[in-house]
Amino acid sequence: MPSQSVFKASPLSRLAIVAALACSQWAAAHAADAIKVGVALDISGPFATGGAEARDGINLAAKLLGNKLGGLPAEFIQMDTAGSPDQAKQAVDRLIQQSKISFFTGPTPSNVALAVGPALFAAKVPFITSNPGPSQYAGAQCNPYFFGLSYQNDTWDEAAGQHATDKGYKNAFIIAPNYPAGRDHLTGFKRRYKGEVVAEVYSKVGQLDYAAELAEMRASKPAAVYFFLPGAMGINFIKQFVASGLSKDTVLVTSPASADEDTIAAVGEPMLGLFSTSQWSHDLPGAANQKFVSEFRKAYNRYPTFYAAQAYDAILAMDAAVRDVKGKVDDKPALLKALKAANFESVRGPFKYGNNNFPVQDYYLRVIGKNAQGQTTNKTLTTVLKGHSDAYHEQCRMK
Repeated sequence: MPSQSVFKASPLSRLAIVAALACSQWAAAHAADAIKVGVALDISGPFATGGAEARDGINLAAKLLGNKLGGLPAEFIQMDTAGSPDQAKQAVDRLIQQSKISFFTGPTPSNVALAVGPALFAAKVPFITSNPGPSQYAGAQCNPYFFGLSYQNDTWDEAAGQHATDKGYKNAFIIAPNYPAGRDHLTGFKRRYKGEVVAEVYSKVGQLDYAAELAEMRASKPAAVYFFLPGAMGINFIKQFVASGLSKDTVLVTSPASADEDTIAAVGEPMLGLFSTSQWSHDLPGAANQKFVSEFRKAYNRYPTFYAAQAYDAILAMDAAVRDVKGKVDDKPALLKALKAANFESVRGPFKYGNNNFPVQDYYLRVIGKNAQGQTTNKTLTTVLKGHSDAYHEQCRMK
């Protein structure tokens, strides 16, 4: 019959085992007590460029905070939603039900934000957007659990429309992808532009060939073209626009979604002379912004984009709220009040929300040129809109 060995622990060994079990139980409880943040990013798909930038901004903020929020341990649970509303909804359900998240941030496109919002609001999980600002959440569907920390979709374009009006461009051709953000952005441009819109074109999401649209532009001979084409869509459009020769007679105006450092790196010198309007730029002089830009360049060896800046701000906003509620994130009224107070140093300078939880902020005109080191990059020229609120806040019932 096989022999059986029997382990008999000495009293000292038993004490060690008890101590080890106690330590492991404390560690498990400590991990369970960590403040959990759900992060839905588009690391693949048509919005992957913005998703990667947001990821880097979030990771930098988490690193500088010692992976803590309000001084307490934090866990940032990142998932790739690939720009898919269905994939994002599944991810958010897991984050709510299994991970028990206290905060949520991401994604890049507005259609995904609109898809995941209802589940987050029902679960009373604050959604601090790192990019999209759909008009629905700014107006009649505003919700105390949604914080449009970045911008409201129309606002970049309202600034661009104001700039085009100020410059006296008599007519403009405008183009965006056919999804909620694309429609918001062109609506914003038209709201402030006083000239004639000769064509309003909605291309396919993810479209990379713009031969037909460029032929239409050539035929209509606009003084300016305003486009909202984020990621690879904008990269290809700009290359094809310049190669077609249209840039000789037509001014290009856009948003940072097609004129920030990621697009510049992909396109290069054809970007020179491109105007954009944005609520942020890497050359804004504030101390918080210069610290962010310096730390980002040190970590990633490149200038950050607005995607990274907004995502970084989103984590700082959570940090301030956790600090202000002394870690009691289950006290939802107190947590919402702390988030609304926005007691953090934004990369944009002084920061405040309007009644609909969207920012009241300045919008700047930028142009792409060469800096003193010969790099192709953005330079801020002037403030187009100061202390600007979005057009939908009056439809929001929140005070």
